[in-house]
Amino acid sequence: MKPPRSTDKGVEFRDCGINRPNMVHVYNCHPFASQQIVQVEQEPGLVSCGGGALFVVATGGCKVEAYSLEQEGCPLICRFATMGTVRSIQHSKIGDYLVTTEEKNGAAYLRAYTNWRHQVQENARVGVRLLGHLLGGASVRGGVQMEIIEIPLSERPVAVACCPVTGDLLVGCERALVLFALRRQDQQNLKQINQSQQDLGSPCPNTQQSSSQSQGQTSSSNQNVSFLDFERSVILHLSKFMPKRVALCAGYVAVQAELEVLVLKLDASSEHETMEESPDTYKSADYVEDQTDFLLIQRHQELLGDRAKDCDVPVSIEKTLLEDQRQYTVSYVLFRRFTPEFFQGCSVEETQLHSLQLYPLFTSTQSVSLEKPACVFCFFSLPTAGYLYSLKGGVELLSAYQYPEKVLEAVLTDHLLHVITRSALQCYTVRCAAVAARIEDPYIDTTMKACPPCSLEVCALRMQLFIGLQSVCVYGRHVVLLSSADTETPEETERSTQRRGLSRKWTVSSVKETSAAGHGWNLYVVDTVSPLTLYQEMVTQT
Repeated sequence: MKPPRSTDKGVEFRDCGINRPNMVHVYNCHPFASQQIVQVEQEPGLVSCGGGALFVVATGGCKVEAYSLEQEGCPLICRFATMGTVRSIQHSKIGDYLVTTEEKNGAAYLRAYTNWRHQVQENARVGVRLLGHLLGGASVRGGVQMEIIEIPLSERPVAVACCPVTGDLLVGCERALVLFALRRQDQQNLKQINQSQQDLGSPCPNTQQSSSQSQGQTSSSNQNVSFLDFERSVILHLSKFMPKRVALCAGYVAVQAELEVLVLKLDASSEHETMEESPDTYKSADYVEDQTDFLLIQRHQELLGDRAKDCDVPVSIEKTLLEDQRQYTVSYVLFRRFTPEFFQGCSVEETQLHSLQLYPLFTSTQSVSLEKPACVFCFFSLPTAGYLYSLKGGVELLSAYQYPEKVLEAVLTDHLLHVITRSALQCYTVRCAAVAARIEDPYIDTTMKACPPCSLEVCALRMQLFIGLQSVCVYGRHVVLLSSADTETPEETERSTQRRGLSRKWTVSSVKETSAAGHGWNLYVVDTVSPLTLYQEMVTQT
């Protein structure tokens, strides 16, 4: 990478790599409006956001803290303990629930936390139940309490994803994808279910009487309370694909391996249809598994639309709901395979794919509650380049992002792509809004109203410098950054090393002084400016 060259409109990064654009235009405008630090007591290990809240899991801890992103200073909403060490956490916009993968005594668990906003007191009552078994007691009487739903799996969960349109849950295991459908039970249905359970169990009359009396005390404000549950609906078996990350959006299923990305479309119909599987489908998988003595390096491959079915990744469907009469079919949408690029300064792990994301976009005439967004985009990234595809109305590559340095993580939004390196937060423009605008009005690009083409080259904006960035997540205009760095400078480290040889007592006291001086991590919330303000600033530089 050659150094950037200053121009009258910004900076151009010139790249001499193979099969990469020669330059990326950088606008000298600042996309960030404000910045604040979240006051967290313990060092964050995991950070996620959604539903106007920031979720922080302490390093190695079993406790989740939720902070408000929509209030100044990010005050604490609630905190609650988990049943195991949290390995991953995600929030679902539909249903407002949290899903975690946890570990305890060497075993992995998948759990969903509902009504978490009502856990104001840390020692408040919590209901724990199994998938499909609704609780009685406080739930029937209308009392609102947090519930922990145990979701059993036959394989170890590797990755999870929540659909932003339906609230369904997708779980990636070592060789399969398990889809759980979100179900809602209102107050009346829950009473009928518990009444039928009581009739089967033939409880004593005193219990029924006390239950009816408590139900009569239910306030009118709790009559519309709905309770969440999940149903295991479909299992997609992948015999030659080991998921590292998954994504789910409006029937689209995306799976990411180390150097491969596969996007499928899962459709359900009432007609009785059967999938025809090639008899040679699994023979190729056995052939590859037999070649254990050879190192096979797959060639680079990109298959779009109907051509994606020619990839060597067979998929089979297993229905798990007996009462479900619908027939499920899977169609291949996109397949992309990369060859390993071992360049100077990068290891094998640093050349793997990351940041898989399926992103829906609704037009102004649509409602977010609709199950079919106008556009669905798929984004994934390598440490050196990111790729944005449009899936609906024909699969095509919208933009390819070339990074000036190695990127750790990236998040796609409506108007910007946020990427982080170890030392900076960088923003790029996206063409998602242009695609949606042309879907809503195909004749929008006229002499009276201009709309940029979807194939217009992307641009970079002025970066914001940080120290030791580790992760990024975005909610609305709030960009959350977690940084971690050593508090001691190289000079201080050298001096402390010299002191260790002089006196053991001196060494112990110096460590205490360093730990009391401050921590080496920070949790930032950076707010971006409005798209109109950013556009006006970019126009002045054009």
